[in-house]
Amino acid sequence: MIVILVALFAMSSFLLFSALLQMLFLSNKRMEKRLNRYLDLNDKKQLSRKKFNLLVRMQLYKRTVRERVLTKQRSSRLDAMLRLSGVPLKPEEYVLFQWMSTALCAGIFYLLFNQPLMLGVGAVIGFLLPRWWIGKKRKARIKAFNDGLLDMLTTVISSLRAGFSFAQALKTVVDESDGPVQEEAETVLKEMQYGTTMEDALTEWKERMPSEDLDLMIQAILIQRQIGGNLAVILETIVQTIRDRGRIQRQVTTLTAQGKLSGIVIGLLPFVLAFLLYLISPDYIGTLFQNKIGIGLVAGGLVSGIIGFILIRKITTIEV
Repeated sequence: MIVILVALFAMSSFLLFSALLQMLFLSNKRMEKRLNRYLDLNDKKQLSRKKFNLLVRMQLYKRTVRERVLTKQRSSRLDAMLRLSGVPLKPEEYVLFQWMSTALCAGIFYLLFNQPLMLGVGAVIGFLLPRWWIGKKRKARIKAFNDGLLDMLTTVISSLRAGFSFAQALKTVVDESDGPVQEEAETVLKEMQYGTTMEDALTEWKERMPSEDLDLMIQAILIQRQIGGNLAVILETIVQTIRDRGRIQRQVTTLTAQGKLSGIVIGLLPFVLAFLLYLISPDYIGTLFQNKIGIGLVAGGLVSGIIGFILIRKITTIEV
């Protein structure tokens, strides 16, 4: 009976999540189609009453979250985080998604383990899961930007040598590149076209994208605009510096890979062993949690394991 309930709950949760993701992520792609349904009254391409009520209810939920839950500071912080990760969500949509993930994981953990304690564990995991996913997307987007930065600089240098201005060189980057580099260059170009000075647009770009290579490039451009000089030659020096630093970073990553792996193994080994012992003999490991001495030993082991993991990460993390 429990297996049937778990299967039904998992199926309904999957359908609910699919509907939510479709509503959140595909809304921009279907904007034009929805507008055509709104405006093309002659062909009577209007939304059904059920879909219209669902859309209105979703908008009311978003407005309630935006007005009563999100402060201005938190909304700005979430908006910057979502834009940096490249996820087409608004802050209120992210909060709704986080709430649904919390409720879903809490219900799944409770049905699987049938223990009230696991309800809280599932809620914590569900609450942290969207932030982990956003952080992963953020790191991937920053990495993709850094990987394409050298090609962008090469295009800018070629355009400057051909007699183009820096704004025209950015336009060439937008036309010829793709991914995060194109998106960020297009944002800077639009800000400059709307009246923002080049210095302010580049400074905002540096604050928006946490990239050391980009920071180095922008600092060189700003200094060149103050004291003069050949920007193409300066950027060529920056390109060589970025390549040398990337080579050193790859060497450091290779040399510290074993230490990082050791930290991961040391951190996960106690949990894996405890789980395997629980599967083999639940009564054997259960004795450890039935007296104060055993609980103290578990707590001490957790604290020492966390300290060891942090120390290994500190030792193997080398800034270049």
